[in-house]
Amino acid sequence: MTQFATNVTGLLAVTKAFLSDFRAQRSGAIINISSIGGQMTFPLGALYHGTKFAVEGLSEALHYELEAFGVRVKIVEPGMIKTDFGGRSFEFCNDESLAEYQGTVQKLFAHWGKVGSNPSDPSVVAEVIWTAAHDDTDTLRFRAGADAEELLARRKQQDDAEFIGALKAQMGLTPT
Repeated sequence: MTQFATNVTGLLAVTKAFLSDFRAQRSGAIINISSIGGQMTFPLGALYHGTKFAVEGLSEALHYELEAFGVRVKIVEPGMIKTDFGGRSFEFCNDESLAEYQGTVQKLFAHWGKVGSNPSDPSVVAEVIWTAAHDDTDTLRFRAGADAEELLARRKQQDDAEFIGALKAQMGLTPT
């Protein structure tokens, strides 16, 4: 839970540090990096998704609040990127002594290997950040990576039952 608080309070602290200058000059851009995980979830990602949903909510609220001062708020939502996110992130959070979770963990790893087999290059994220920084429109969200485009479009087209059911089916998860 500490990581969640650090991520969210860190974002707020950095934003607060710049706001008085941005208000005084009546311009500026705040670009927060979220993830497709701020719009959709996967199993065993409660803290990760909680953080990303918080980034989305805080950014969207600031988008409304700061527009009057000429400050633009943008959210960049990467999909799968060529990093060690899947390996490193899950290594420290899987408590193998919790036997009842291990079936889901194994199915998630297998699924992760499939969906993560064609990640985008990190330069895609850099390009999207640059685009967001130079965007003078009221566009709030910027997707980074072909999978981000596809997955978030599908998420918007399906209701919760359809989307979650499809994800469970893809992963081989069934209620017990």
